Amino acid sequence: MITLHGFAASNYYNLVKHVLLHKQLPFKEHLVYGGSEELLAISPAGKVPAITTANGLNISESSVICDFIEESYPQTPLYPEDAGERAVVRQIMKMAELYFELPSRRFIPYVFSGAEVPETTKAEVRQVLTRGVTALGSVCKFSPWIAGEQFTMADIYVYYVNTIVSAFGSSQLDWDVLAQVPGMKEWNESMSQLAIAQSIEADRQSNMAEFMQKVKAQIQAANTK
Repeated sequence: MITLHGFAASNYYNLVKHVLLHKQLPFKEHLVYGGSEELLAISPAGKVPAITTANGLNISESSVICDFIEESYPQTPLYPEDAGERAVVRQIMKMAELYFELPSRRFIPYVFSGAEVPETTKAEVRQVLTRGVTALGSVCKFSPWIAGEQFTMADIYVYYVNTIVSAFGSSQLDWDVLAQVPGMKEWNESMSQLAIAQSIEADRQSNMAEFMQKVKAQIQAANTK
């Protein structure tokens, strides 16, 4: 059985969890927080999520984990059979990661510490997000799913990327980023209504108080050094 390591407040943890649930694979969850010695023994960079396979192999990095799951458990496929269509799905995922999630993540330290975000940082993030809006607007179809008629890994991946965009990018810039990509906001709402997504969201909400306590403790420890 697969063991999923991490915590439910993490969007990437939830992404992998959604894949496992979508494929109806048996797995167990192991609560562990980023940077801990316990996690470092499983994930070389101390990042969440990580998995331990049924054969005892430890794997980290979300996209790598997702590909491993797809290749090891091809039933209920999350990639198209056609190589070109698979490339399009992966392209959407990479664009969302580079031009939506990563720039929005730059705001997280400011939000958690209560510090003011410099205007230069806001301008830089807005510039990258604008690039993402243009890129995703040109490749996403939302007919009805993000890459077309088939529900794919890109639907799961971008949905959980968008949780960071909405929580940090949009809020700090006072800019509804998802609404800038035609069809994305409606698709995102449809994704949120999936039974798996709602179950994961309930788990995320349950974990938030403990997660925030961990974050505050880390900030206090850093400020006393």
